[in-house]
Amino acid sequence: MLLNSVIIVLREVLEAALIFSILLALSKQSQIHRTWIIWSLLIGMFGAVVYGINIPLVSEWFDGVGQEVVNALMQYTVYIMLLFYIIILLLYASKPAAGARKLLVIMMVLITSIAMIREGAEILLYFFSVTRSVNHYAAVMMGMIIGASIGISIGFLFYYLLMNIREKWSMIFGLGLLILVSSGMISQATLLMIQADWLPAQMPLWNTSDFLSEKSVLGQLLYALVGYEATPTALQASMYLGGLILPVFIIVLLKLKLKLKFKG
Repeated sequence: MLLNSVIIVLREVLEAALIFSILLALSKQSQIHRTWIIWSLLIGMFGAVVYGINIPLVSEWFDGVGQEVVNALMQYTVYIMLLFYIIILLLYASKPAAGARKLLVIMMVLITSIAMIREGAEILLYFFSVTRSVNHYAAVMMGMIIGASIGISIGFLFYYLLMNIREKWSMIFGLGLLILVSSGMISQATLLMIQADWLPAQMPLWNTSDFLSEKSVLGQLLYALVGYEATPTALQASMYLGGLILPVFIIVLLKLKLKLKFKG
């Protein structure tokens, strides 16, 4: 029970922690005040409690697959918001403006809040489902604390990594990490839609469980960072690749447009 709690909470905390740490580093590089963090935490924690309490009701939606569909829609929404965030950030970096700064703040609050709501609700659901037995309470609590601590520590590690390299490379590395994390979210959301029968089920393209289990700490880190899936379907792989290519294409196109604009 202890190990299961560590793995489950680590998986939920890690993705939100990575997004939070990357956006925090990029906001500091862009000289944006950190007050947005307070709003993110308040909205995220309140939303997680409300969603977590109402998950039994949400699960009854859409013929009993409401939780899968809502979680998938949250991940798709975060991905779309991250695309807009990347566009606004590049425009702001080339020409700082008050309007762009406000949009960046709004996008960061929304992205981190939605991520926290989804992950926090899953943690609450797990906690209440396994602590019905008094015998499991201590082990579950210890495992949750350890898992959360590992996830938050990894988030801090990436933050300080981004803050201690040259500003140009920090921006490139930060955007690259955001693209990887968001592409993984697209893959995860697609899997949820398949489980809900909203997308067609397919046979896995491969199985790397024996080589690297998703339940291991490294597997969970790769799951949160690059969307690692031991048994992906063709549809998942396609969505993941599309999720990678689209923001890269947007960045290249925007960079070329800005370069031509400045030359003109």
